[in-house]
Amino acid sequence: MTDDETRVEWREWGPEAFEEAETAEKPLLLSLTATWCDGCHEMDVETYGEPRIAANVNDDFVPVRVDVDRHPRVRERYNMGGFPSTVFCTPAGELITGAMYLGPDGMRQVLNRVRQTWTEKGAESGRIPRALAGDPTPSGPVDTHIEEHLAGQLDEKYDDRFAGWGDEAKFPMPRTIEFALKRSNRQAVETLRTIGETLFDDVAGGFFRYADGRDWSEPHREKLLDANAALVRAFANGYLYTGDDALLDPARRTRGFLVDRLWNGAAFGGSVGPGDDDYHDGDAAERAEGAGPRRDLTAYAGANALAADALLTLTAYTDDEDAREYAARTLDYLADRLVDDGVVTHFEAADESGETLLLEDHARTVGAFVRARQVLGDERYLDRARAVADAAVDELRSDDGAFRDGPASGLGLLDRPLRPLDGNVEMADALVDLAAATGEGGYEEAARGAVGAFAGAWDRIGVQVAGYGSVAARLTRPTLTVAVGATAGSDLHRAALRVADHEKVVLPGADGVSPEEAVVRVGERERAATTPEQLMTAVSDLTDGA
Repeated sequence: MTDDETRVEWREWGPEAFEEAETAEKPLLLSLTATWCDGCHEMDVETYGEPRIAANVNDDFVPVRVDVDRHPRVRERYNMGGFPSTVFCTPAGELITGAMYLGPDGMRQVLNRVRQTWTEKGAESGRIPRALAGDPTPSGPVDTHIEEHLAGQLDEKYDDRFAGWGDEAKFPMPRTIEFALKRSNRQAVETLRTIGETLFDDVAGGFFRYADGRDWSEPHREKLLDANAALVRAFANGYLYTGDDALLDPARRTRGFLVDRLWNGAAFGGSVGPGDDDYHDGDAAERAEGAGPRRDLTAYAGANALAADALLTLTAYTDDEDAREYAARTLDYLADRLVDDGVVTHFEAADESGETLLLEDHARTVGAFVRARQVLGDERYLDRARAVADAAVDELRSDDGAFRDGPASGLGLLDRPLRPLDGNVEMADALVDLAAATGEGGYEEAARGAVGAFAGAWDRIGVQVAGYGSVAARLTRPTLTVAVGATAGSDLHRAALRVADHEKVVLPGADGVSPEEAVVRVGERERAATTPEQLMTAVSDLTDGA
């Protein structure tokens, strides 16, 4: 397909492009882009739109355009550090070289250099990145050193002047904020407030992705569903610990943004690009097709699961009926359209169906269904969580206990197993919740295996993945659970959801518990309560000093 904006004859990611490169004995040029990516669109106009560059690309390479949201395994193997990523590889998919944004002059230099390398070395010019070499993970025991190290990293990397962690570009890092809520509450709350002042869009709602400046200035104005969902949950959890309405307001307004700007009639779309907020929605047909500049209304499984999780977290603390309604509708979409016998499909669209059995999709879907069991009360959500978790454990777990990011098969480097730390953290955390909700220890053991697979390098893990410390800590001490005899929505259930521990597990309509009681458990110890006040006292008695 020829793109009038770029003049390049782009192929789609698929076997035809690789076969063409093999037959023609040409390297591939992979252009990794996203709908929301400003630099991608700029490079299309400034670089690929230049006639001589486009002609050189068309003549000497097999150009392939890859949407990284639709192809996350390609993104993780060929990403050059951000988007756009411009990647040159052999017909077998091995990496020759790559860069991020390239202007016309830079592209000419790289094209000449790759052309010369290919002429001299051919297929031998390719290499396999070290992360895909199949080396064993650095396994070790799961103990308190992991949490202690990452709690120390909070202090070492915290920016006391501007909040957040690090002294360069600032990313929100919502999982790090949630880790800090229990270990350095001041840092977490200061960071949330700063994000609310700098990355939150006061005009249209929603959070920008990150800021270039240490002081949170120069924000990148794209808004992604998963990033916004994670921040809704982090702000709601900040409110849980503080009762500060100033933290609740951005979460509620972002819920409104997600519904107004990304709801496609059945689920949430993936992103809104910079400048899209001036677009006024058309009719329902336009919305369903993703009409409007720079907006992707494709419903991705993992991002929608995270959105449902976040909206249910908001519901749990505030009784927000809109959040409850859209979370339930999103979960129905996942169950009806994207989950089949426990296997999750990344997305469905009129012209394409996504991959199945991606780790992030499974981890977030398990987490969302367990959250739904806690907040909405329906036992069927737990059955769905089990099925999705079982599929991941059966199909994605390696011999060392770590989970692969997807099936070890596919084009190019996709047949090389990748065991991402962040994906393993999300899966392990969801499995700990599932174990606490079901009493089935096999899920906790699977979580322990995933965390332990990286524990030999605990002292080299940074604050960016502080969620690793959260789930490691949960595996070193019992989870606080509250079994409520009454159904969801009762006073005892609502009080249990508001206990100031965002990692607790609450089970309304629990078997074996009187409708007038709630039973608080921490390991082998338990206390019964019949009023919200007694419940809070029971929690305090069982957790003080724990």
